[in-house]
Amino acid sequence: MQASITLRDNPAQQYVLRLADSCLILSQRLGEWCGHAPVLEEDIALTNMALDLIGQSRALLTLAGQMNARAGGDALDEDQLAFLRDERDYVNPTLVELPRGDFAFTVLRNTLLSTFLKLLWQRLQDSSDTELAAIAAKALKEARYHQQHAADWLVRLGDGTEESRRRVEAALATLWPYTAELFEDDAVDAAAAASGLGPAGSELREAWLAEIEAIFGEVHLALPGDSAFRSSGRRGVHSEHMGYILAEMQYLQRAYPGGAW
Repeated sequence: MQASITLRDNPAQQYVLRLADSCLILSQRLGEWCGHAPVLEEDIALTNMALDLIGQSRALLTLAGQMNARAGGDALDEDQLAFLRDERDYVNPTLVELPRGDFAFTVLRNTLLSTFLKLLWQRLQDSSDTELAAIAAKALKEARYHQQHAADWLVRLGDGTEESRRRVEAALATLWPYTAELFEDDAVDAAAAASGLGPAGSELREAWLAEIEAIFGEVHLALPGDSAFRSSGRRGVHSEHMGYILAEMQYLQRAYPGGAW
């Protein structure tokens, strides 16, 4: 069985990994819709969005591996970082690892996250790291499409039948408390903001709320109030669902190290 890799303690790398892991784990959840979406067009659309996110994650993981080498550690590639870390070394927000849920749950989660990612990619185009800025310029185009697609479906479901409306409201009650984690700053955010690598999460909150409120306004959904609950995936403390994702993701690479087709 392949052993886990070890990373250097590097705030810049952690900042990049948080974004990479967010894209990677969300892509796994969206990929679960392949063959299960309510209509064929959505089966293709959700799978393509999962592929977009994997592409973004690949670029970010490659950059993170290079940062690890520059900090005096091993030069790691995207596959090692994707498949050979322990659970506590993944730093995605808990929101992306929650189970797939029904279609309304997926649509709402995509709306919340694609809006956040779009705003983050916009800011990262001005990153002091030229490679990260180049990744952001490409990813921004994809995030804009993801947001529009999800928002269109949210309006259709929210203004649809009583059942589709009920499911949207149930998804909102479940998902909203997890959004607070996106905007909680720590030392990693502070270092990124100070160096010009990228914005702290709190810097995006006002713009994110404004865009979400505008989308919700089209379907007469009110923004829920703040919750005392705080998830902690960005610090490596995950929900019980993360282990199942990693067991599926990592099995082949762990069992057959360096295996190739």
